[in-house]
Amino acid sequence: MARASSTKSWLWHQRLSHLKFDTINDLAKNDLVLGLPKLKYHKKYLCPSCEQGKSKRASHPPKPVLNSRKRLHLLYMDLCGPMRIASINGKRYVLVIVDDYSRYTWVHFLRSKDETPEVIKTFLKRITVLFHSPVIIIRTDNGNEFKSKAARTMLIFSCASLFLWAEAIATACFTQNHSIIHRQFNKTPYELINGRKPDISFLHVFGALCYPKNNREDIKKLGAKGDIGFFIGYSANSCAYRVFNRMTKKVIETINVSFNELLVMAFEQRSSKPRLQSMTSGQISSGLDLTYAPSTITTQ
Repeated sequence: MARASSTKSWLWHQRLSHLKFDTINDLAKNDLVLGLPKLKYHKKYLCPSCEQGKSKRASHPPKPVLNSRKRLHLLYMDLCGPMRIASINGKRYVLVIVDDYSRYTWVHFLRSKDETPEVIKTFLKRITVLFHSPVIIIRTDNGNEFKSKAARTMLIFSCASLFLWAEAIATACFTQNHSIIHRQFNKTPYELINGRKPDISFLHVFGALCYPKNNREDIKKLGAKGDIGFFIGYSANSCAYRVFNRMTKKVIETINVSFNELLVMAFEQRSSKPRLQSMTSGQISSGLDLTYAPSTITTQ
């Protein structure tokens, strides 16, 4: 395969939530996804954001492997929180749900852990109808930190405010569902749960500068037709992108947006919100520490 340019290599590393280059090359070489140019991607320089965001910690002992033979036979659920900093929507807890067979992951953000039972019931009803398959077993599993590590790395790289931690986690979840490889099947979680290869041609760098079309009625005749924003993820309900509008300080969902991924700008920090520029790597890790909620998850 032809060798990718250094710029293209780093762009795909960042678009895929700082995925390892070996995995990116496996995706391209084995045609596991659509939309990824079939090139040899290379790591020319050390990624400082990866080094800070993915610093190694003591790992949990391995758990017994349960060989689920079909999707939704066994789900693992973690309730993490409370976060030290509320998200932009006031959320402090994360409910992480993983399908044992495919490793496909869903994340839900909660203001209080008291919301957990209702969120789980709604999720189970929706997922059963969507895939025409009942969930058989639900278990708790407090051993995974990969979503928080990827989110931490993305926040460091983009210099985004910590109140966007939920957006970073949701984006990491989305991209990893489309790109990590289940070695037993040599397929992505997306393909195992949906039965088709994922298309990743529309992915962009978290925190990238972007220009959503300005539809406000108060624009003067010669006023700017596009606002300035930052890309913070993908809509859960449509094909739209999620953008933090720098002017309005609101999150919008739109398909009418252009990106400048080669100029990932730091957020202008004019509020009292905690920001990465004034924090050490240890404080960043502490601010994005997904500790596990002490209560046991139940669905009854």
